[in-house]
Amino acid sequence: MKNIQKILLPLNGTSNAEAALATGLIFARQFGGHIAALHVRADSRDVAPLAGEGLSGAMVEDMMSAAEREGARRALAVREMFGQFTAANGVKVTDMIPPFHGNPIGSASASLVTMTGREHEVVTYRARLSDVTVVPHPDSGEEISSSETLHAILFDSGRPVVIAPRRAPATAGRRICIAWNGTSEATAALHHILPWAAEAEAVRVLYSGDYQRRGPEARDAADYLTIHGIHADLVEFGDPDETVGASLLAACHNFGADMLAMGAYSHSRLRQLILGGVTRHILENAEVPVLMSR
Repeated sequence: MKNIQKILLPLNGTSNAEAALATGLIFARQFGGHIAALHVRADSRDVAPLAGEGLSGAMVEDMMSAAEREGARRALAVREMFGQFTAANGVKVTDMIPPFHGNPIGSASASLVTMTGREHEVVTYRARLSDVTVVPHPDSGEEISSSETLHAILFDSGRPVVIAPRRAPATAGRRICIAWNGTSEATAALHHILPWAAEAEAVRVLYSGDYQRRGPEARDAADYLTIHGIHADLVEFGDPDETVGASLLAACHNFGADMLAMGAYSHSRLRQLILGGVTRHILENAEVPVLMSR
């Protein structure tokens, strides 16, 4: 099954970038796919409106020059890191995404494109025509909560996003946990994890009375997987002394999972900058790649 062919990987900088590239490479080799790395440089002209905020033209020009220098420095660092990673891992690098019918299973290709604009817009538009987007892990809880690019991909791309762990995983997609609560977001995650689940050694559907919402039950989700030739066992998780998020991660650990699929927080569009408790806990503490869908 070669359903995952284009893996978008936005690289804003070098923080946690190698772990994200390693995660993307595991997926690319599994399906014979292509890593489309993308670096978005901020447009220095975006600071021009500050001239109307009491800053002189000279001050704004200095700020634009500083922003241009910082953008060039960061772009060079990303390109160097990308080059070192692909060389060390024997990945074929192309100038752009090639018009091909896939690499042989076990191999992968990669490209790096630098564009100028607003990162959350550029990445989201490119994500719409990608099979999955793998993003580096934001380090702090504050960054996770305010990550405009992560929110934009989840809300506006219509495609799944995988948040890579802080450390490069040895494996990903061999033992999969699917968090189920009956929502449309969980349903989207179930659909999007199918290519990995079809190839996995073991799949487990995790459910909890404290996590369940109005909608199909976990047994229905397992039956749906069976229709696709995927056997999944059902396990109820929960600990009265732990939060739902902590209990969910503990259940994944007990299973030896190397990948988790779940629906993203269910807040409305107007509240998209506020992460739900379970989603936030998972993003901050998961040590495995987490596929999220809206």
